[in-house]
Order: sequence, then structure tokens, then C-alpha cells
Amino acid sequence: MLACFYLSSAGKTERMGKNKDIGNTGENIAAKFLEVKGYTVIERNYLKKWGELDIIARKNGVVHFVEVKTISRETHTYVTREMFESYNPAENMHKDKIARLHRAIQSYLGERRVTEDWQLDLLTVRLFIKDKKAECKIIENVL
Repeated sequence: MLACFYLSSAGKTERMGKNKDIGNTGENIAAKFLEVKGYTVIERNYLKKWGELDIIARKNGVVHFVEVKTISRETHTYVTREMFESYNPAENMHKDKIARLHRAIQSYLGERRVTEDWQLDLLTVRLFIKDKKAECKIIENVL
């Protein structure tokens, strides 16, 4: 599932030099992308010492724990166009990362008493800041 969005000009692009700003912008775009695709965002940035869940959403009776990975070529001048286009954020979903996410998911399920089916999804956001565009792609059920 792939879609493009336009970035708002509400001051976000002027401050985009920091990774945290890039990550926050990517998460905001990801949440809008999910809503357009029929998901209901339940919660964002659920934080525990052992991990953070970026977006928790629901669709068709399934709870989706969505890990968001954002990349912007403009903030990484050492990244060539070829590297940017071939970069696969799913490669960052290594065994230790998945274990931390799984532990955070179990905490969330217990605290919120969630009994529905659930899955872990990865949503990648590629920012094209100069063009004020973003490209989103979701990879479902990465466990």
C-alpha cells in the first residue's frame, strides 16, 4: 500500500533539521495516512522503559501496533539519491527491536485489557521536504 501526501506549510518544514522533528513529522503523516486508509488511531507514543509504540490503531476489529520509520534525504547530505531510493527501513526491524516492541505490546494489551486480535505493522515514510511531499508504505504483520 503506497500513497503520497503533501506536507503542510504550517512551520514544520522550516525546523526540519533535527531527527526528532523528522520523526514527529513522519508520525503525523503516518497517522493521517492510516486514517485515510480506514484505520482509527487509538493512541500515539505509548512509552515504557523497554520500548515505545508509535501508533496504535484499529481496523476491522484488529488492533494494529504501527512502528513508523521516517527518512529524509535533505537532512542527511551524505546520502546519495541511489542510497535514499534503495533504503529499506524494514532492515531496522531486527530481532532486538521486535523483542522490545513485543514487550511494549504485551504491556499495552495488559494495561488496556485488550482482548482483540492484534498485529505489528511497519509504516515507512519518505520525506521530500523541498517538494513538500511524503511517500508512505505499510508492511503489515511483520512478526
